[in-house]
Amino acid sequence: MYIARRDTGSLINHLAGGRLFPGEHQRATFRVNDDGERIALHMRSADRRVEVDVLGRTADRLPDDSVFETTGAASVFFESGSLGYSATASGRRLDGLVLKTESWTVSPLAIERAQSSYFADETLFPAGSVRFDCALIMRDVAHEWESAADMYL
Repeated sequence: MYIARRDTGSLINHLAGGRLFPGEHQRATFRVNDDGERIALHMRSADRRVEVDVLGRTADRLPDDSVFETTGAASVFFESGSLGYSATASGRRLDGLVLKTESWTVSPLAIERAQSSYFADETLFPAGSVRFDCALIMRDVAHEWESAADMYL
């Protein structure tokens, strides 16, 4: 999968990303409230180019209009996309990272509000070209990131 940018609240990840481990990370501020039933996430990049605001609650199933028939089908789809390539500042290479988990467990999240300045940018996505489908959440999943072969452009 292609990852347009990686943002982090960690100064270490920002400074070391792309140097000591793959994935150049931009600085951002994250506010997350998760009480086990409801989750609120707000992210604003330090360069103010990206802002995300999500509010949701745990659910028993995906929305009726989702392209996925079941949570299991959505889970299989996203698990197969655990390899991601992100752009580097040079524009000549994509850094590859693989998400490794001991177990892959997702649950549906009913979204009350979802806003993304990235997907709202009509210079990137003309009106009507993108549509929100569904949300999944992973909690308390042991994981690690592993380097994948870089791609040169």
